[in-house]
Amino acid sequence: MHDEPSVTVVRLGHRPGRDERMTTHVGLTARALGADRVVLPDNAGQSQETIRDITDRFGGPFEVELSGSQKALIRNWEGTVVHLTMYGERVQDVETEIRDAHADEPLLVVVGAEKVSFDVYEAADWNVGVTNQPHSEVAGLAVFLDRLFDGRELDREWEDAQQRVIPKETGKQVEPVGEKE
Repeated sequence: MHDEPSVTVVRLGHRPGRDERMTTHVGLTARALGADRVVLPDNAGQSQETIRDITDRFGGPFEVELSGSQKALIRNWEGTVVHLTMYGERVQDVETEIRDAHADEPLLVVVGAEKVSFDVYEAADWNVGVTNQPHSEVAGLAVFLDRLFDGRELDREWEDAQQRVIPKETGKQVEPVGEKE
């Protein structure tokens, strides 16, 4: 994933008090499933702190930043723009084309919060629906990234981690990096 063009996820909109967990989970999902960076709205500082803390503890690289100009980022993006929406083309019908485009240029994945204005639909190279039924934007992002990377993100090695999760059939085990099971 790091030998190919970057993937940036942009969270379009954030309602303080209502979207804290969802915005945080958009960032954590982006990180865990192969994106290189997430751009959050200026008013999502708490989410930014949480994502940075997780990255510090469980490894990276992954960047998280705040911006007040998500729509300008979309308009001026030098690469491919994919807007995740339940109203878009079916992911299974366009994933190969998107994967081919991403082989040559950076990808921006737009994830909405509140109602998304029509100019975002127009600015996107693809409006993609991960099921055309109401669902969580976090679920849509997870399915999209998994299809984009064809499952390779699940075997990613994390750099500079302080902790790691040890897979187990039952129970929970998190240990400092460097210790053996």
